Amino acid sequence: MSVSRMIYLALAIWGAIHPMYYFVQWFQENGWDIMAMVDAWHANAASSGLVWDLTIAVIALTFWIIVEVATRRNLGALIAIPATFCIGVSCGLPLYLFLRSAPVR
Repeated sequence: MSVSRMIYLALAIWGAIHPMYYFVQWFQENGWDIMAMVDAWHANAASSGLVWDLTIAVIALTFWIIVEVATRRNLGALIAIPATFCIGVSCGLPLYLFLRSAPVR
């Protein structure tokens, strides 16, 4: 495995674990109410800006993955879409780069 693939994989794992630590901590302190978390994301203009920044990034990444999968016929790379929506761009993007950089058979 190339160095770049190992880095992508490490970033995908880090991007899955690190943000989840904070999400779980928040849920434990405030209850397991997803709508309360969404409200917290919009607590001020700065956090709302970050939410919209990430929302646009998720849409762009999803579109890119779909176009690339249609072109390259690498259906396994579609797993990066639910990873992006369920975990975040910090996991989905490096996971897709890891999958995309696999040697061509």
